[in-house]
Amino acid sequence: MSKQSCELYLITPPKIDPDAFAEDLAAALDAGPVACLQLRLKEVSDDEIKRAAEALLPVCHERGVPLLMNDRPDLALLTGCDGAHVGQQDTPYEEARRTLGDEAMIGVTCHNSIHLAMEAAEAGADYVAFGAFYPTETKEIIHHAEIETLETWASFSTVPCVAIGGINHDNAKPLIEAGADFLCVITAVWKHPEGPAAAVKAFNALMAST
Repeated sequence: MSKQSCELYLITPPKIDPDAFAEDLAAALDAGPVACLQLRLKEVSDDEIKRAAEALLPVCHERGVPLLMNDRPDLALLTGCDGAHVGQQDTPYEEARRTLGDEAMIGVTCHNSIHLAMEAAEAGADYVAFGAFYPTETKEIIHHAEIETLETWASFSTVPCVAIGGINHDNAKPLIEAGADFLCVITAVWKHPEGPAAAVKAFNALMAST
């Protein structure tokens, strides 16, 4: 992911039917620029994760969109994903890099901590992620992030930062203005009343105008 104006970073819903979701994904990616998709499936078997990756990779790659695997660099390597996203309690960044190699895209969750972000950036992470900024229905909120964290990071670092957590069309603007390079969105796209394509168009219009 290159450092440009703010872009959309999509995460899959917590539970998906891969074949049906592939159609929604295609519609979303065809609707406008999307920087990447993160495959994030919890409490499912490795076989289910692999089947999802096999279904979604062609949709992403046909459109030039990288697919990242959440938490599991080993499965990212096995399925041919473009990289991985790891949290503070998941596979350490250094281990993920050893597994996936220098060309893979690897991002690191840093909660609300500039210190953790600096450690990740110095180690070679391709991006750092701050959050959660707003309440979200996709996971329990343990770490709350402040908009000032984005502003501070943007003021001195060239490593891209991702804002995550309950982001929708109505609350995204302050994050864009604070310097987020990417907005990580789940529910506001996949459960948009007019469909994911309409959501992607709306987010891109907002980011272009902010």
